[in-house]
Amino acid sequence: MTDTRFKICGLTDPADIPAAILAGASYLGFVFFPKSPRHLDIPSAAAMAATAPPGIMKVALTVDADDAALDALTEAVALDMIQLHGHETPERVREVRARSGLPVMKAVGVAGPEDIADIDRYAAAADQLLIDAKPPREAELPGGNGLPFDWRLIADRRWNVPWMLAGGLTPDNVAEAVRMTGTRQVDVSSGVESAAGVKDADRIAAFGAALRA
Repeated sequence: MTDTRFKICGLTDPADIPAAILAGASYLGFVFFPKSPRHLDIPSAAAMAATAPPGIMKVALTVDADDAALDALTEAVALDMIQLHGHETPERVREVRARSGLPVMKAVGVAGPEDIADIDRYAAAADQLLIDAKPPREAELPGGNGLPFDWRLIADRRWNVPWMLAGGLTPDNVAEAVRMTGTRQVDVSSGVESAAGVKDADRIAAFGAALRA
């Protein structure tokens, strides 16, 4: 599993950056969604992104953001990718890519077999996909809820763009998730935290180690 790339999402503290890099992360995720305990203001995100070494993808997670919000973000923060984690349509995915000039990753929630068609629709519009557990109806957050889904639903599936597995991953189950799905990329947020929005350097290191084991 040494070729499994991973993203640490929801970084909130400058110390999270070296911890993620040391663990072997390929992507750093910054959340711009006020309801999230991982929400960052733009100046804090800009300062943190500036410390990331070249070659590490800096990703902005947004939720149904309008053009003005996206423009403010991309003008101030040195980003490599935008992640759309709301109800954006495939057409909106294309608009964001054209407006920002950045590749776009679209999150798609999965709870059952009926959700697989959505993955196919977004694969035609996005540069990458993030396949996540669909949040419960009462959840305030579209992701980062620490919930897995039935990985057998996408076991060994392939799409015409790179994809990343998310949802309830931890240092204890990520190796099994990779084995069951055949994914080449994974995303973790709450699974490497000591409290909501507080990343734990030891858990980040353990997550990277589990993928190298």
